[in-house]
Amino acid sequence: MRAIMVMFDSLNRHMLPPYGGDWTHAPNFARLAERAATFDNCYAGSLPCMPARRELHTGRYNFLHRSWGPLEPFDDSMPELLGQHGVYTHLVSDHYHYWEDGGATYHNRYTTWEFFRGQEGDPWKGHVADPEMPEDVKRMRRDGYRQDWINRQYMDTVERHSQTRTFDAGLEFIRTNADQERWFLQIETFDPHEPFFSHQRFKDLYPHDYDGPHFDWPDYKRVTETPDQVRHARYEYAALLSMCDHSLGRVLDLMDELDLWDDTLLIVNTDHGFMLGEKNWWAKWVQPWYNELVRLPLFVWDPRTRSAGERREALVQTIDLAPTLLDYFGVEIPDAMQGLPLQAGPVRQAGLFGAHGGHVNVTDGRYVYMRAPGTADNAPLLEHTLMPTHMRGRFSPAELADMELAEPFPFTKGVRTVRVPGRSFINPFHMGTLLFDLETDPEQLEPIVDDEVELRMAALLVEAMRANDAPPSQFERLGLPETGEVTADHLLVRAQRAQATSFAAPLPTPQEFPEGRLSVRDPLRTLIADPQAADVLARHLPGIVDSEILQLVAGTPLLDLAAMAGGSFPPAKVRAIAEELAKL
Repeated sequence: MRAIMVMFDSLNRHMLPPYGGDWTHAPNFARLAERAATFDNCYAGSLPCMPARRELHTGRYNFLHRSWGPLEPFDDSMPELLGQHGVYTHLVSDHYHYWEDGGATYHNRYTTWEFFRGQEGDPWKGHVADPEMPEDVKRMRRDGYRQDWINRQYMDTVERHSQTRTFDAGLEFIRTNADQERWFLQIETFDPHEPFFSHQRFKDLYPHDYDGPHFDWPDYKRVTETPDQVRHARYEYAALLSMCDHSLGRVLDLMDELDLWDDTLLIVNTDHGFMLGEKNWWAKWVQPWYNELVRLPLFVWDPRTRSAGERREALVQTIDLAPTLLDYFGVEIPDAMQGLPLQAGPVRQAGLFGAHGGHVNVTDGRYVYMRAPGTADNAPLLEHTLMPTHMRGRFSPAELADMELAEPFPFTKGVRTVRVPGRSFINPFHMGTLLFDLETDPEQLEPIVDDEVELRMAALLVEAMRANDAPPSQFERLGLPETGEVTADHLLVRAQRAQATSFAAPLPTPQEFPEGRLSVRDPLRTLIADPQAADVLARHLPGIVDSEILQLVAGTPLLDLAAMAGGSFPPAKVRAIAEELAKL
């Protein structure tokens, strides 16, 4: 009895042939669908990367209690539990977030592990001199951008790419241990996460004419690029997806060769998707969590049921994977785990998903309800943790200055957590509360206003939050009752319709803005350095001239900043600024 998980990052289901992708080259995903059960209603839970992996370990939602961070001292970890019950666990990965401060407790839960360097600006090879970098569409260039161009020099062939080396190591483990029992292997690659760095043999699968600047790393913002640039970036993603498909095929080939299908569980999954221009958005986290991001591909071959070529409609989530693996090896599932083993029948009536401080979302498989905060301050927003760590750093002394001990939650094993004020990357209030009917609008292009449906979905949301032991602050932030019934007084879709409509309005293209001595295409620092332009900004965007945001985005054109910031820079305001700048 063995189990293999092949986990990708930012894998879009709508690009895969089993889910209707009709232009990408991914024959091994199609082959997998013939050998396994394909889940049509798999949703993410906590987003993005490490919050999803905490769910993979613990089988319970992360995002209502804390943001990105390590496993907590009270967490039940699936691979650790397997190890305690005689199952050998091994992780091979090039997902570099595991080795940052905010992911540093995960890999040591496995019996053994291997790591391969070089993804997305991973601080790997040391070059004092700047690397050669081509003209690029990308505007948000932090330290990782420079480092990525250094790293690419050491992954100049398919064989040297960290994805390939990760799968090499996974296949080596399988060959070494094929005649052994009770092991779990997790092969996890960071791809096809941005940047979409692949090699020419995969790019050749998508021939197209393009003579513009380099573009394989979209910023987290609205689309402001030309149609040719958008199309090129999509092809770059597709090329990397095809590289992932090739790596998956190597696993399937070895399972065939060693005849592992009779006694080996296979799970192929991802943490979330990625916006590639749909709804005029790039990336994730700066827009609502649309289905392109949260409705996930999932394939499972279970040798006990031998379901092959089957489609499953059950509503399942990331939190179900840990219980599935524990159940498979006969290990008791802890009470704190909220997920359930994947079965042919129904798993749940509703599923939660979201990121800490963002919308709290619920779906029943037909409707998706995105609940925004009730007020513009998006408060109270609190972190509950005993591991005060962000993605790439520890909580600062200032963040911890007002910390207090909260009462234990049912899942913290009697332990009190530290409670500190939280922060959100983007304020979802500007996006408004949204309700979608996937039956009539599967692409989520037209949010609906339906008080009766909203009331039912809000009740499902509250029920799920209570079952998740959500802190009181979350109910208050969202304007929902911690106890008692949800009533018409709690509805927000209609009340927030205007701000949702304003947020959804597309930005004009760069070519639509007027020309002048200065424009919204100029970097923010250039505009602030001009007294007249600084006055325009101060009137339309109070506080931005003195804001600490300048430390991060001073070199970013104002238009790109507006594309990233969403509701803080509505299209009408950006146009007004552009017109005034053109007159200077």
